[in-house]
Amino acid sequence: MNGITDTITIQISLTEHGDALIFGSLSEHHYLTGLYLKQRLFAWHEPSFYGTELAIQSVQDFELVSLPSEQVISFFADRKLLRHVEWKWSGFAERLVKAAPALARCIEEKRFLPSFDAYRIGKLQWTWDVEALEPLEKAALDAPSEGSAESLALEDGMRAAFSAAVFARHYGTEATSADLRREYPLLFTKGDSAGLDSEAWLVAVGWKADIAPFRPVLQLLEPDEFGEDEPAWGLRLILQDKLDEAAIAAVRLSENGEAFGSWPSSWTALVRERSASWLERLHACLPAERFAGGREDVLNGPLEDEAAWKFLTSDSNRLLEAGWQVLLPAWWEAARRKKPRLRAKINSGAGGKAGGSLFGLDSIVDFDWRIAIGDADLSEAEFAALVARNERLVRFRGQWISLDPALLAQIRKAMGRMDKSQGLSFQDVLQLHLLGGEDGDEGGQSNQLSEEEDSERIRLEIELNEHLVKLIGQLGQQSDWPKLEAPSGLRAELRAYQRDGFAWLAFLRRFGLGACLADDMGLGKTVQLIAYLLHLKEDADKHTGTSKNVRSPSLIVCPTSVLGNWQKELSRFAPSLDVLLHYGSRRLAGDDFYAEVRNADVVLTSYATAALDQDTLKEFTWAAICLDEAQNIKNAQTKQSAAVRSFPARHRVALTGTPIENRLSELWSIYDFITPGYLGSSRSFQERFGNAIEKERDERATADLQKLVKPFMLRRKKKDPSIQLDLPDKNEMKTYVHLTAEQGALYDQTVNQLMEKMQKLEGIERKGAILAALTQLKQLCDHPILLTKEPLSANADGWIDAEPLVGRSSKLERLLAMVRELREEGDRCLIFTQYVGMGEMLQRVLQQELGERVLYLNGSTSKSARDRMIEQFQARDLPDDEQPSVFILSLKAGGVGLNLTAANHVFHFDRWWNPAVENQATDRAYRMGQTRDVQVHKFISLGTLEERIDEMLESKQQLSDNVISSSEGWITELSTEALKDLFTLRREWVG
Repeated sequence: MNGITDTITIQISLTEHGDALIFGSLSEHHYLTGLYLKQRLFAWHEPSFYGTELAIQSVQDFELVSLPSEQVISFFADRKLLRHVEWKWSGFAERLVKAAPALARCIEEKRFLPSFDAYRIGKLQWTWDVEALEPLEKAALDAPSEGSAESLALEDGMRAAFSAAVFARHYGTEATSADLRREYPLLFTKGDSAGLDSEAWLVAVGWKADIAPFRPVLQLLEPDEFGEDEPAWGLRLILQDKLDEAAIAAVRLSENGEAFGSWPSSWTALVRERSASWLERLHACLPAERFAGGREDVLNGPLEDEAAWKFLTSDSNRLLEAGWQVLLPAWWEAARRKKPRLRAKINSGAGGKAGGSLFGLDSIVDFDWRIAIGDADLSEAEFAALVARNERLVRFRGQWISLDPALLAQIRKAMGRMDKSQGLSFQDVLQLHLLGGEDGDEGGQSNQLSEEEDSERIRLEIELNEHLVKLIGQLGQQSDWPKLEAPSGLRAELRAYQRDGFAWLAFLRRFGLGACLADDMGLGKTVQLIAYLLHLKEDADKHTGTSKNVRSPSLIVCPTSVLGNWQKELSRFAPSLDVLLHYGSRRLAGDDFYAEVRNADVVLTSYATAALDQDTLKEFTWAAICLDEAQNIKNAQTKQSAAVRSFPARHRVALTGTPIENRLSELWSIYDFITPGYLGSSRSFQERFGNAIEKERDERATADLQKLVKPFMLRRKKKDPSIQLDLPDKNEMKTYVHLTAEQGALYDQTVNQLMEKMQKLEGIERKGAILAALTQLKQLCDHPILLTKEPLSANADGWIDAEPLVGRSSKLERLLAMVRELREEGDRCLIFTQYVGMGEMLQRVLQQELGERVLYLNGSTSKSARDRMIEQFQARDLPDDEQPSVFILSLKAGGVGLNLTAANHVFHFDRWWNPAVENQATDRAYRMGQTRDVQVHKFISLGTLEERIDEMLESKQQLSDNVISSSEGWITELSTEALKDLFTLRREWVG
């Protein structure tokens, strides 16, 4: 028996999708189970993983194995089968076995075509190319002659299986599928196939080359091209020589599709053969009225304005989709791509008087409308005259203009929203210029003045006059700022960048424009503002020649912690300024205050006092109101923020090293102080910029906001090449410590409690619980006592048992060792912490262990005590036993406004959420006056949230550099699973 153990007969049917349904039998009445069959028939078929992935279907009493359509051709072509089984193919299976090898070769050698029949019903399928078949292949593929329903079904099934195999073999990836769409786009558009046979359609979609030496083209003619006596547009059919596209021949078509005209005689046979199909295809693509009227030429003839417009905008697109070539006037493509633009042209005299007086964002400038359509630039009157003609295509100054009714309506609507008689505010002009297209190029940014649909279609721009071009140019270019000599009364040598900063403040004042001086800490914002205030005094004396009693003083509002610093700096750098300190329980009030203010050049007060004495301070119109550490008004709803906004002033200045600490709303708050209304309302700002930038990281919104902010913010960094500070190096290093076992247990307990709450809490309660747990975990990383609230035990002499206290926190242990080491070298240090309890513990431990006095400054420290601490720490001539060398500061109270250059080490005992805030604290030591390298030590507890925070800060620094950052609020929006991943302690780092 030659090793044969079984004889299995195979029968198949093919579904309309090309799947093969296979059943087998050992004899006429012994049908095999599906499992038995697929284990044997597909024992060597790897694509189906040897049959295991094939489905079994039950039909009546039979079990059939289903082979997917894409595998049918390859399986029956190769037939890798078990040799100990005799295989017999019955009925359609026999035909498929004969045809499959030929079909497989067609697939492999790309001898296939898109199916015209499938295209006509809206599908893309593939069929074998009959003309490319070899004789033996044709014989294998010829269908039986009987033409029965079963035979036709098999034929359809084979074509479906062939098509599926082609897709799988050649177009089965995104890349190959995209290639097909790019090379043959007409395969994927439902064009009209009227008048086409399969061959003509394959030529039309580009699959087969057209053997004709010409191509039919439909051409739209302008009135002067159509005929000297014909003022209308025209449409004609031409034949274009493929080798010489300039050689064309006009064609007339009769009602039955017969062609007339003059063309090379060698073309005649092909023209006669194809002209009838041209007419059918044109009937399908063009409006019926194009073929009405009983003319000799059913296509050619004049077009009214409306019909020509329709051909340009819609009919030509339908022809292109159907595979026709179309020739349109040369100007049309450029005109179609250029969006109409509405431009407000500022009158020549507008803003011209600004140089001599305060100008301001609310100043009104006159303008005229200009409308750009295509290459034509129209005045308002010319635009109105063209619109009144009610035509779609108009010749104006020798060129054609396309007047889209929908766009014209949008232009009129946009013009109607702005009352020309009322003019434009300088704020509108500035914003339109900053956000508008720079040269009318399509790539320029457009301003969203109104509804979204208008912003997509209409470009609203501004055309500045000579004066405003110069002014706005100066706002954006530092090299164009007017130069000023330092005031004669200034007792300081200004660096070049400081002279620029002071001159910039004076320049903006001339135009009533607020300013945000946002230089890095240590670059001398204080001395730049003092120079500006001296300039105001000297300029007033020079121009008025009157006594100081009639001059308006300037108001400086600053945090309580730096009042003393301002007093000393004003006295040191500008002794000619009369300074009134308005602070404390003994401050003046009522008439006494008013009388004293009139004798002052500068009034100095704190934010808290400004809020308490709001009614008193808003009685004056201040020459300038200056906010130091302006981030103190970042919450516009607070009393102190509302107070300083209510004070009238001729100029508003904000000083801050961190215009954004956590959220973009803080930037809005500062700008709403210096330039009220410029960035819109708080709500509109959040909708337009806050959500787009903070949540969606929208690059367009970020760029727009930067453009709006830039003219009023001067931000320079220590490391900018132009600054040339020649500061020593700042070396930042991370000190990683592990948790003690006690800290690890408490950490796990806190996280577990939070996770339990997350199952029950929602909304604001959920957010509150997350933020509370966040604080607890950060405190735990410092020392467990911050969470357990144990009192520090001490003996009768006030001494604490430091050794066990230090042993409970690896951070405290490491800090103590490092501080000891630097003190042995004679260095001094600053230590920053967020928590008062930690600061008190650090002070007691370090004071006791080092045997020297340790300073501690926090929010409850009085102004006099602050000033005394700073003076003592900075001193160089105190006896060693009186000289403090370790200064602990709470980040909020000591992170701004202090000059502590005596320290050359800075410790961040616990980390903050914003890199800018940490850098600002570091800059208490790393600033002008520092002569030694500054070592910055950032403590991080391994395996904890602190390590995650550190990773966050690394990425967040880039945002901070762009004056944009986010806050910790994102943590409250995390899913419970994401929270668990963020908070959970990695046990390998626990001691």
